[in-house]
Amino acid sequence: MLWAAVSVVALGFLIALEIAARHYGVAGPVSAQAREVIFAPRSGTVLYAAMALMMVVLTWRQRFLAIGAAIAIDLVFWLVRWSVGAESMFGSGALWVTLGCAVVAVTRRTGRERTLLLKGVGLALLLVAGRKTGYTWLMITSKTRPTVLDQYVAAADHALGNPSWVAGRIVEATGSVGAHVLDWVYIQLAVGAVLVALYQLRDVAAERRFPAHHLVRTFLVIGLLGPAFYMIFPVVGPIFAYGADGGHWAVANLWPDTPPRIPAPQAMPFDGVTPRNCMPSLHTAWATAIFIHSRKGPRALRFLGAFWLVATLGATLGFGYHYGADIVAGVVFTLTIEAGLRALSRGWDRQGAVLVVHGAAVFTALLLSYRYLSTPMADYPWLFGPLVILSAASVAVAFVRTTRAWDRMPAQARIPEQRRETETETQPELV
Repeated sequence: MLWAAVSVVALGFLIALEIAARHYGVAGPVSAQAREVIFAPRSGTVLYAAMALMMVVLTWRQRFLAIGAAIAIDLVFWLVRWSVGAESMFGSGALWVTLGCAVVAVTRRTGRERTLLLKGVGLALLLVAGRKTGYTWLMITSKTRPTVLDQYVAAADHALGNPSWVAGRIVEATGSVGAHVLDWVYIQLAVGAVLVALYQLRDVAAERRFPAHHLVRTFLVIGLLGPAFYMIFPVVGPIFAYGADGGHWAVANLWPDTPPRIPAPQAMPFDGVTPRNCMPSLHTAWATAIFIHSRKGPRALRFLGAFWLVATLGATLGFGYHYGADIVAGVVFTLTIEAGLRALSRGWDRQGAVLVVHGAAVFTALLLSYRYLSTPMADYPWLFGPLVILSAASVAVAFVRTTRAWDRMPAQARIPEQRRETETETQPELV
C-alpha cells in the first residue's frame, strides 16, 4: 500500500509538471521520457545507472541477459540512427530492458517475486523521472521568478570570505585538467550515487527484500523538496549575476576577480532562461548524502564518497554556480532530511524528532538571515561568519551523535507478515 501510495503521488506530480511545462510551450517530464523510447536520450549514463539499480533484484544470470540485451538494442538503434542521419546516443537499450522487466513482472511473475521486480523497476524509473522532473522544475523557476535575490546572498557571503571568488581563482590556476575533472564529477553525480547505492542494495536479490533505508530514498526526497525552495528563494549564482555568463543582466563582470561591495542589496531582474537553482545547493546536498551513506562501506567506497563531496564542492564554487551560503544551507538541508528518513525507518523517538526540528530550525534561520540580515553579515563578518559555520556544525555534531546512538541501540526490527510466518514455520517446535 505504501508503494502504491507513493506511485500515485509521483504520477500526479509528474502530470502536474507536464501540464505546467506545456503551458510554457516546452515538453514536460512525461513526454520527454516517452520520446527517449525511440529517439536519442539526453543522458545514456543515467539510463544505464537506472538499469543497474533495477538489476539488484535479478539473479546473476538474469543480469548478464539484461546487460547483453541492452547493448544489443543500443547497437540496433545506433545503426538505424546512423543510417538515417539522426542524432545518436546510447541508453535506449537500458530503457527498453527496464520497461521490459516491468512487462515481465506483470505478465510472468506472481506474489512476492512480482512485487520485488516491480520495486526494482520503480526504483530505476524514479531515478530517470527525477532527472526529467529536475529539468522541468528549472525551466519553471526561470519563467515564474522574474527577479532574483543574488545581491542579498552575495552580501551575506562576505561573512564567509566570498568562497566562490576564491575557489574560482584556484580552478583557473589549475588549468584545463583540474577543470575537466571537476566538470565530470559535477555532471556525473548520478554515477557516484549509483555506486554507493549498489553496495547498499547488493543483498537484495538474495534476501528478496530491500533494506529499511538506503541512499536512493534520500536522493529522491532531496530532489522532491529542494526545488520548492528555488521558488521561495530564487538565486542564479555568481557566474550569472556577477560574471560574463550573465550578459547584460549581470550587475557587473566581477567574478572571480573582484568580490562585489553591496551597500544596499535589492532584488534584481534577470532573464527568463537561467534557472534559479542555487538556494540551497542541491548538488552539495546530494554529494553530502553520498558521503554519509559511503561511511559504512569498504575503504574504497569511503574514499569515493569523500572525493565526490570535495570535488563537488570545488565544482559548485569554482565554476561560479553557487555562493558559499548556498553550500552551508545545502549541507544542513541534507542532514535534516537524512535524520528524518532514518528516524522514520527505525521508528520515531524523541531523539529523532529533536534532531529534525533542530536541523529545520537552523535551515530556516540561515535562509532568513541571508535575506534580512545580509547587510549586517557583510559589515560584521567576524561575528556572523563563525555563527553561520557553528550553526551548521551544531546540526552535523547532533546528527553524528544521534545516529551513533541509534547504531549502538538499534530499534526493534519490524518483520513483514510473510517473513514472520516463514520464520515461524522453520523454527523447531519446543517440546
